Amino acid sequence: MDWTKLPDLVAVALLTCAFASVARRGPATGSRPWLVGWVLITLHFAALLLIGAPGLLGDMASAIALACLTAGGALFMWAMVPYRNERSSQWMLIAQIATSTSYVILISSNGVSLWILDAAAIVLGLAPLVITLATLRRFNHPLRWVLVGIYVVLGIFLIIVQQFPETGQSLALNGVLFTIFTGCCINVWYSYHRATAGALITIVGFCGWAAMFLITPLAGTLLPNPQIQTELFHLPKYVVAVGMILLLLEDQIEHNKYLALHDELTGLPNRRLFLDRLSLALERSRRGGTKSALLVIDLDHFKQVNDTLGHHAGDLLLQRVSSLFSSRVRRSDTVSRTGGDEFSVILEEPTNRTNAILVSQSLLQLLDEPVRIADQLVRVGASIGIAVFPDDASDIEALCIAADLRMYENKRASRDRDRAPVLVTPAPLSKSGSNPSLKIASGSPKF
Repeated sequence: MDWTKLPDLVAVALLTCAFASVARRGPATGSRPWLVGWVLITLHFAALLLIGAPGLLGDMASAIALACLTAGGALFMWAMVPYRNERSSQWMLIAQIATSTSYVILISSNGVSLWILDAAAIVLGLAPLVITLATLRRFNHPLRWVLVGIYVVLGIFLIIVQQFPETGQSLALNGVLFTIFTGCCINVWYSYHRATAGALITIVGFCGWAAMFLITPLAGTLLPNPQIQTELFHLPKYVVAVGMILLLLEDQIEHNKYLALHDELTGLPNRRLFLDRLSLALERSRRGGTKSALLVIDLDHFKQVNDTLGHHAGDLLLQRVSSLFSSRVRRSDTVSRTGGDEFSVILEEPTNRTNAILVSQSLLQLLDEPVRIADQLVRVGASIGIAVFPDDASDIEALCIAADLRMYENKRASRDRDRAPVLVTPAPLSKSGSNPSLKIASGSPKF
């Protein structure tokens, strides 16, 4: 056994455990394939311990080490593309792992015919192109064409260099690994194009990792007795691991900031962010001598939805209503969830009371249409209160109070008009015999 590889194995194993601990605590995208990739890199170092063993054990250890390193790099590259959930991207991952690992095992074996290597090189170079062309109508992305280009160049390079009697095996093997980790560098630069420590360290680490597969064969060709220290060769791996951990921590910090200002269920601004934006809107109106409007919207009979269909259906209804409201207002306006079933809308300049009433009527019309929640059709109404700055109030607190009071007045008027209990009536069964729909009737508020 080569015990000199043991410190590297321990270091990578500890970094993998640290990565797993950080990834488990956050919602970072791509962390699971990254973790699988680092497990493969750890297995790569474990196999290096046995690579000097005589006979079949040493050959198997060499094949496992190369396969784990190649598959781990392919996973890193795939996990950093923004479209990895696309089905064709998953096919691309399978093709890359299968063709790359097969080729590195073949090229490192003795007695493999040249025509077999040529066939493997052609498949390796053309597999991404074939998948891209086969799925071109459904999906297309410039980053994928970059991947296709570097793999086509790799296939041509392999067919040429693998014929060299002495250096062909080394050049071909390093060429495959150089291409994979160069692809990792390109993908992380594209996906994390931001000036943060995690992104910069990860990009530098992958560049260094890829460069080692270029420096090693060049040093062997240009220098008579090249000596590249093992620590220097493996240093980029540790840099990449640290960079990825920082990326996860940065994503977790950003996610926590987002949760502090947004409602977790609907993704809308919460009361804290709502008040900040309302303050800015009033300040802009005050400076420009214009008007801003505040709409406070309270869903009618939301409790009946929860009691009848369950809290999960209530959550789905809130998400649907938030999506409907957000699609109806301007980008400059703000829709926020400020309570359990209460929403608030800030209408910034240019606006006035007439526009605010038109917007509120438009929102009520959206709620007149039945909303499908799971297998049910749910119809809810709402009560809306409108307050205009500076006509109704001159500060935030007074404006919110005015809008709340008018909303409650409209809600009381709706209840007085609809003295009958809320109707919960089953809709006729469909031809397929599906579940009945739920109709919740409510009155429309006055303004």
